[in-house]
Amino acid sequence: EADNYLIMKEKHLDKYNIGVAILTGDEPIEASTLANPYYASALVSAYNDYQINEWLPKDSRLMGSIVIAPQDPRLAAAEIRRLGAHPRMAQVLASQGSVRPYGDPFYHPIFEACAEVGLPFAIHLGGHGGINWNAVAPAPTTFFWETHAILHMSAMSHVASMIAHGVFEKWPDLYFVVIECGIAWVPSVLWRLDADYKALRKETPWLKMLPSEYCRRNIRFSTQPLEQPPNVKHLWAILEAMDGENTLLFASDYPHWDYDDVNTLHIPPEWRGKVLGQNALDVYKRIPRPQAAAAA
Repeated sequence: EADNYLIMKEKHLDKYNIGVAILTGDEPIEASTLANPYYASALVSAYNDYQINEWLPKDSRLMGSIVIAPQDPRLAAAEIRRLGAHPRMAQVLASQGSVRPYGDPFYHPIFEACAEVGLPFAIHLGGHGGINWNAVAPAPTTFFWETHAILHMSAMSHVASMIAHGVFEKWPDLYFVVIECGIAWVPSVLWRLDADYKALRKETPWLKMLPSEYCRRNIRFSTQPLEQPPNVKHLWAILEAMDGENTLLFASDYPHWDYDDVNTLHIPPEWRGKVLGQNALDVYKRIPRPQAAAAA
């Protein structure tokens, strides 16, 4: 533990002058795929206590995530309320792998608890493959690189579901943060959602805005992994189409092999102030204001 922290401090926090780093764990979020919801809830609760007791005291720049097991929304909501007042817990976190899309009313007790304690709800890539749900449709993939490249497919479902089920009408101040699910797919999905909603809006009379408008107001996307086209201007056109200056949050994915560092982040230079700091301040209200030079 101490060695891992010291390496992170040297190679990441100090090297890139990170003001605030939000811990997302790794294996703990996979609890969302376990068949036994009571066991899963106990595991994430133990991890949350470990995070608070063992990691947050190491460095004032570290903030934590309340990891939940969404299989039992009642227990997940109780965990959110148990730790929701902790000043250094920045968000509620679950894996992308779930039994059903997160907008489903089954999960609404979770969002009610998030709104009650004033924390955003975030999902992180993971919870797929093996004995878990397929990472992509229609069936399991064969190769890792093939799988890794298209893991964002589940995120599309969650974004559409959160909007269509009216989550952001019920809780208009709730932020939904999509972590490590890529970026380039976002505009095309929003265009399709807008077009179909305009044609079939009577199916969801509770919606008052276009899907793309809910997305701009309530959904944020992490920069990692930021796509790398041969011509960066093509990427920038996509980012502009999703109002990336205001909807992107810098994420490093440290210490994974494909992590992104602050210095080589391929975004328009004039966006850096918002993407590296201000956007995170808008979403994560508990980030200490003086320390928010960058959030990772």
